[in-house]
Amino acid sequence: QVTLVESGGGLVQAGGSLRLSCVASGRTFSGSAMGWFRQAPGKEREFVAVINWSGTSTYYADSVKGRFTISRDNAKNTMYLQTNSLKPEDTAVYYCNADGTLAYSGTYYPGLYWGQGTQVTVSS
Repeated sequence: QVTLVESGGGLVQAGGSLRLSCVASGRTFSGSAMGWFRQAPGKEREFVAVINWSGTSTYYADSVKGRFTISRDNAKNTMYLQTNSLKPEDTAVYYCNADGTLAYSGTYYPGLYWGQGTQVTVSS
């Protein structure tokens, strides 16, 4: 059984930082792109960041560019999202996704595998 488990969320003040992790088990995703999405209350799920299989290419939503950094450790089957300078509008449940397709344009088409999400709450 393939599972993705996110962790690292929590409550933080505006300007603070959190490091989110996504650990995959059941199969390796070292050959495919992985990404982070988020969903705020009453809003649709939105793209946050994507990383290619080797970690050499990354793309970000404009709203997080310069503040968030996506990375991965294929040996540990783990992906990370370092979130800095957090704002109240970053409050959402953050989901990881695996086995998607990263187009040359930077558009990420999510794969079938999703984690259960981790809550990030940023207070003002």
